Amino acid sequence: MPVAVSTRGGSPYVALGDSYASGAGLAGVKDAKCDRTSGSYPTLIAKFRAVTGARQAFKDVTCSGATTGDFWNSRGGIPPQIDALSPDTRLVTLTLGGNDVGFSSVLATCARVASSDRDGSPCERYFTADGKDVLEERVATMEGRVHDVLADIRRRSPHAKVIVVGYPALFPDDGVACPEIPFAKGDFAYLRDTTKKANRALERQAVAAGAGTSFADTYTPTIGHDMCRPRDERWIESLTPAPNTMAAHPNTLGQSVMAASALWQIYQPFHRP
Repeated sequence: MPVAVSTRGGSPYVALGDSYASGAGLAGVKDAKCDRTSGSYPTLIAKFRAVTGARQAFKDVTCSGATTGDFWNSRGGIPPQIDALSPDTRLVTLTLGGNDVGFSSVLATCARVASSDRDGSPCERYFTADGKDVLEERVATMEGRVHDVLADIRRRSPHAKVIVVGYPALFPDDGVACPEIPFAKGDFAYLRDTTKKANRALERQAVAAGAGTSFADTYTPTIGHDMCRPRDERWIESLTPAPNTMAAHPNTLGQSVMAASALWQIYQPFHRP
């Protein structure tokens, strides 16, 4: 069921997306099936807008593990996310695409092959063994699907401001390895670059969608707070996460930064499509 932060009237805010939008792993679970929590950036946005006087109902259909396919199709009894949209919707946030690229399985693969060449790039070799970068191809496929998602959002909710919220900096932006993350040294730069490619794809589609759609950059403000940083400086959890967090996902501070980046775009002047 959607999480209702406010029951007041007004044009609804609809939050769409995956575990980076649902606040997966954080305290205050609202929907265990989707790992939807009160610490998610959409919930923070809804609370901020309520405090500042925006009369806006809130529908949160974000779900851990969601792919672009879940936008149109039900999964495990969970309705398609598109069903939350209506002609009355005036604000939509979306973080989606990471699971299309296979984020979790990629990290598992990189950890598994690391022992074969600790100082090299065995994960990069694994995903480029046939002369093509499999992850780059997955990003390209994801980009096309996000294009279709944004087109359908606009069809369902023609008057909504749509904010595509990107992914934060999971890995050191300088590409330097750290001992607590079990990847080979050379693969940190490869994974960093893949994250950047995914974000560029999302930004391109936000721009291509035209007036009324914008991109919220969460990568730049989280540089220096990646999973390699000390625990008290980390906004993205390592593969050995702190309590009430999830590995390789934003913690409470990380979700707050994502909320701030989205709010910056939300309060920009709205030019109707």
